[in-house]
Amino acid sequence: MASVSVVIGILIILYVGYRIYQYLFPPPNLSPNGKYVLISGCDTGFGHTLAIELDKIGFHVLAGVYNPDNEEHLTQQLSNRATVFCLDITRQEEIDSAYEMIAQKTTSLFALVNNAGIGKSGFIDWTSIETMRTVMNVNFFGHAAMTKTFLPLLISRRGSRVINICSAAGYVAGVGLSAYSASKFALEAFSDSLRREMRAWGLLVSIIEPGYMRTPIIEGIDHKYQEIWKTLDSAVQKRWGENYFRGYVKHVTHSVLLQNAENPHKVIKALRHAVMNSVPKTRYRPGWQSSLFFFPLSMLPTCAADYILAKLGGFNVVPDGLLEQQD
Repeated sequence: MASVSVVIGILIILYVGYRIYQYLFPPPNLSPNGKYVLISGCDTGFGHTLAIELDKIGFHVLAGVYNPDNEEHLTQQLSNRATVFCLDITRQEEIDSAYEMIAQKTTSLFALVNNAGIGKSGFIDWTSIETMRTVMNVNFFGHAAMTKTFLPLLISRRGSRVINICSAAGYVAGVGLSAYSASKFALEAFSDSLRREMRAWGLLVSIIEPGYMRTPIIEGIDHKYQEIWKTLDSAVQKRWGENYFRGYVKHVTHSVLLQNAENPHKVIKALRHAVMNSVPKTRYRPGWQSSLFFFPLSMLPTCAADYILAKLGGFNVVPDGLLEQQD
């Protein structure tokens, strides 16, 4: 028993020493000169801000936007090095067109940032299979298609990298996030496999796992839930009841985590490091929610994690259908 304690103590000392060394002597950043970075989902949020910041630093930014109305607006914010184009990552023909366009500009893609994504909330009983497929198509299959298509340009030079924006919901599946969490869990697994399979080629893979951030994806949650409720079958509405639904939505919109959503610049800082640094991290957990709450929560026994999440998501209204449940 004493020997085990000694080994654990040595490991802790080595880990702390390694982190102190990293802090005091951080790996250097790479020069942006001549390096092309492809980012999807640059309409708003992380992708939009990252495109502007990397462009200012000197990278050749290739910014994909979903909405054609945003193409000119972003173009005006970037230098003449940058290229802004319409890109729906759920359409292989648009991905192929982007590949042909980029292959004419460069034979080597330094970084692919898989950023595009959508967020859909709601209990499994409230979420249609069509909605689940839509979320999975954007948040997982779209990124898998982008990665597979651009691999030839990425592995043409060692040290290129793929950066996937996942989420704390990709390692902790909370209440009301089944479709979103499933897509992020899938992207986490894809990222891990990609990193291990492409090691011989020198392709680096980083995963960004933020908690709630102040971005458009969390805006108007109450309105989004109202729209979901309107589309539900009458039997589902009866099963849960109007009082339960209203109570749940009120509870969600006033949750501690949502009310204390963090500054999205924390994610941009992590993304910038993953793109620029000579030794990017495998995983980034920007902000206190991901690093100090969700990640420790994910390490707990399932029963403990379930209890904490139940307390966090609980309120005093019960579904109407519960009264009719058979013993």
